[in-house]
Amino acid sequence: MIVTKNWLNEWIDLSSVATEQLLKTFNAIGLEVDRHEVICVPVGVVVGFVEACEKHPDADKLNVCRVNVGGDVRQIVCGASNVRAGIHVAVATVGAQLPGGLIIKEAVLRGVDSYGMICSSKEIGLPSMGEGIMILDASIGELINGKNLSEYSAFNDDIIEIELTANRGDCLSVHGLARDLCAAFNKELREIKQNVEPEGRLGIGRILQLQHTETYDVELLYGAVDVKGLSVPLLVAFRMAILEENYSHAMDTLLKYATHSTGVILRAYSFDALEDTGNGKSLITLSKDSNGYAVLNGKTSLSVVGVSQNDEARFTLNEGLAIIEASYIPPEIIAKKMGERKVLSCPHYYHTSRGSEPSLNKGVQYVMGLFEKYTTSTIYGGHLELQSPRETRVVTMNEEEFESFIGMKIDKTTLTQILKNLGMLISKPKTSAFAISIPNFRHDIVNKQDIVEEIVRIVGIDNIPSKPFVFAERNQNTSDFDTYKKVRMYRHRAAQSGFYESVHFVFNERRVCERFGFVCTDEDKELLNPITATFDTLRPTLMVGLLNSASANGKVNQKKIALFESGMVFDHARSESKRIAFILSGACEGEKISNAGKSPTVDLNGFAQKISDIIGSFEMTPHIPKHTLAHPYICAKVILNGQEAGELFRLHPSIEEEFDLSSTFMCELEMDALPYGLIQAQPFSKYQASFRDLSLLIPKTLSYESIKSVIVKHASADVKRFYPVDRYVSEALGENISLSIRFMLQSEEKTLEEEEIMAAMEWILTGLREELGVNLR
Repeated sequence: MIVTKNWLNEWIDLSSVATEQLLKTFNAIGLEVDRHEVICVPVGVVVGFVEACEKHPDADKLNVCRVNVGGDVRQIVCGASNVRAGIHVAVATVGAQLPGGLIIKEAVLRGVDSYGMICSSKEIGLPSMGEGIMILDASIGELINGKNLSEYSAFNDDIIEIELTANRGDCLSVHGLARDLCAAFNKELREIKQNVEPEGRLGIGRILQLQHTETYDVELLYGAVDVKGLSVPLLVAFRMAILEENYSHAMDTLLKYATHSTGVILRAYSFDALEDTGNGKSLITLSKDSNGYAVLNGKTSLSVVGVSQNDEARFTLNEGLAIIEASYIPPEIIAKKMGERKVLSCPHYYHTSRGSEPSLNKGVQYVMGLFEKYTTSTIYGGHLELQSPRETRVVTMNEEEFESFIGMKIDKTTLTQILKNLGMLISKPKTSAFAISIPNFRHDIVNKQDIVEEIVRIVGIDNIPSKPFVFAERNQNTSDFDTYKKVRMYRHRAAQSGFYESVHFVFNERRVCERFGFVCTDEDKELLNPITATFDTLRPTLMVGLLNSASANGKVNQKKIALFESGMVFDHARSESKRIAFILSGACEGEKISNAGKSPTVDLNGFAQKISDIIGSFEMTPHIPKHTLAHPYICAKVILNGQEAGELFRLHPSIEEEFDLSSTFMCELEMDALPYGLIQAQPFSKYQASFRDLSLLIPKTLSYESIKSVIVKHASADVKRFYPVDRYVSEALGENISLSIRFMLQSEEKTLEEEEIMAAMEWILTGLREELGVNLR
């Protein structure tokens, strides 16, 4: 966004504000200054009036001019094609130094003396305004012959280029920038003076009619002007040159100038392009096209509101009846529509999609003022207007919230003044709250944080004292986080125990799962669009995936296959639960010196020990699985703290053969059944522990579980634990076997005497004999 200080001064009084302060203020309020350039015409370049202009006697392309420069009339030879008598020009007098170092001296050109130089804009350090010399007019001020051009404010100015963020479409105009400066400097915005329409002026309603059935979310305002003597004033041409704007005709220039100044989207239609109603009026029709855009039609299509204008409908003449249109459409609506159905657009769309000025009357009044000031045109009275109802956006805040957000207290008067200067309406309820109505031109403000941001940038971030950041963090140890940490702990333990983690999809092949005896998801709750034919159901177990991975590892000659996986499984109703599963196949350890490079094959005890290294001590009880993966005679329930946690088994020999695996053991556990939490320290005795073994002769059909329950029933408090250490089978024992059980006895109060130990063991033996008929071997 390019602007000059004097252009800003038309909307806000900056006479007491130095340029350096202005630049700092722009940066402070979030409008970053990207470029600053000073405009200053060299001293010695003055206003001159061409009294006479004659052809050079010895050169076809030169003219000999008599130019009044105030004190005297000087003869100057000029080669510009547009020089002529009766115009004011910029004259570099003898001795003046132009940009680039050229010093003007008296000269003889083709035998004719020349005392100065009639200059183009570029030659005196101004932007180029076309071919030929620069012709001055009263738009820059009263033209006084001999007066230095540097004394005219238009040619003694500062060009400022602002880098705007995408959400600040309200600052894509001089008026919008001035509005923000009003809040920063606490000054009033200079509004356009409403001209009093003279009596007898013909009204626009006599010549124009707007027809519509809906508003289509657009707002329109029409004025009419009978254009006469239309030309581009020097001030307008100069400022448009600063903007580097190209234009094809005078009307286009004035409208672009007015849009840049006010922010209102302006267009001009030729009256002849409108539809004739037959009653002396012409008609503009608002409708919606096939792409959903709001369009205006006359004899043919006139324009797409906010997007483009038909070239044939443009007013391009210097005389004739023109219809001036101001339009507004919310940027979020037109941008969304363009994203859905992209159509050809003109430069106006950029402004509309970023957010144009919704006060349409401001733009029409401004451009009509240009017609009245610089032309002999006749302005038609009144306007034709179309408004769309819009819900007022209101944000309610109190002083405490402002203080909480900003970190410092700002008094109510200051808050009110800043918000009003930014164009926001404030109503004060009986409470201390502010009801802040957001203006339509600030589409980027939607919540309290946006309001606070406006206050902070105007007050200035440097004016807010720094404070240490204080906050009370919410407890992050939720149940989900605890579950995550629990799973992570067991994953780390598994890796430390020599298992490699395997990760699979949560999908399995239904046919395979059902063949192994697993219950899959009910048909009415099954996957509608499986990713492949082999992933057509949610997995009911982790073991199928591990089995496939183990088989793949075995096929590449891996002698030890130790894998684990943790993840979700699903029952028939698609209810999920978290499990962890293990598989160990082949060797129970790697080849090393201690085993002479011949690792033993995994067995039940070795696999159970590895699982115990991961989950802690557990018990195993007889188990009949519901699936067909398990060996029917090497299968056990895993009991943790008296509750069933899962199963542990050897793979059925037929399954091992099918998957090309040697001796293979698997275990699947419910994650919820595994212990997790703070470990409570337990007291222990400082007295010596004693160990005793009982070798019992028991029937082969008697389970260890039965023996254990009797021992627990008859054991004294001094029996801390017991466990089987040996099992002996011999033909001499017949239908019996020998089972050796080791007992650890320890008192909390003293060292146990031999008599006390023998009594405790005798009590256990008596219970076994009486309840199970078991005797010592």
